[in-house]
Amino acid sequence: MKESTFYLIVYTWIAIAIFIFPIVIRIVAPYGRHASKKWGAMIDNRTGWIIMELPALLFFTGFYLFGSGLHPTVTWIFFSLWLLHYVNRTLIFPFRLRTKGKKMPVAIVCMAIGFNFMNGFINGYYLGTMATETTYPLSFFVDPRFIGGIIIFFFGMFINLEADNILIHLRKPDETGYVIPQKGFFRFVSCPNHFGEILEWSGFALLTWSLPALAFAIWTLVNLMPRALHHHSWYKEIFPEYPTKRKALFPFIL
Repeated sequence: MKESTFYLIVYTWIAIAIFIFPIVIRIVAPYGRHASKKWGAMIDNRTGWIIMELPALLFFTGFYLFGSGLHPTVTWIFFSLWLLHYVNRTLIFPFRLRTKGKKMPVAIVCMAIGFNFMNGFINGYYLGTMATETTYPLSFFVDPRFIGGIIIFFFGMFINLEADNILIHLRKPDETGYVIPQKGFFRFVSCPNHFGEILEWSGFALLTWSLPALAFAIWTLVNLMPRALHHHSWYKEIFPEYPTKRKALFPFIL
């Protein structure tokens, strides 16, 4: 693939994200607490989660490992960070969920497959085929972009994992219904899991200093900001006593 063609694809992908943002912010995605049969056929929540996350793991890995590039040493760190996130999201997290009997629309799974394929492809192809020793020399390990980015990435991952753990243990296995989370970053925002993931991929974009990673960070924001705002509104509607100072996504801001 020509470099110009690849970058045209990435710029188009970013443009699509910017274009659809005003649309998706008005649409409540019908899964989780907002699950709805109006979107057609349903699938088991855990199965759907694995299926829709798997392309990000497989396609990124395939395009990186079998790419025709030289695979500079620094890019193996990027590869490892991607796998660290997606092995958990695809193969560990779904089996920790206490969502027996819950379902999600097949349409949501299909859309997520497309999203994860594109992000896995553009990042895996760039790092596996286009990245060179000139792009990422060994000195990049001490570059402020790498150091700052990896700090942000792991800080976001910590917030994300902590929030997941709090939500998973919020109820006992035999309990149903929803309660207000009170621990960790839930003291500041309604969706610290989404906040953490946005930080992760923003950090990844900084530490790789690449357009494909920036595209992924933008798409992460476009996907998760509406979700967080809808969750926040739902909490305030369901719980009259919901903390008034708690924000939806970004502490003290939004």
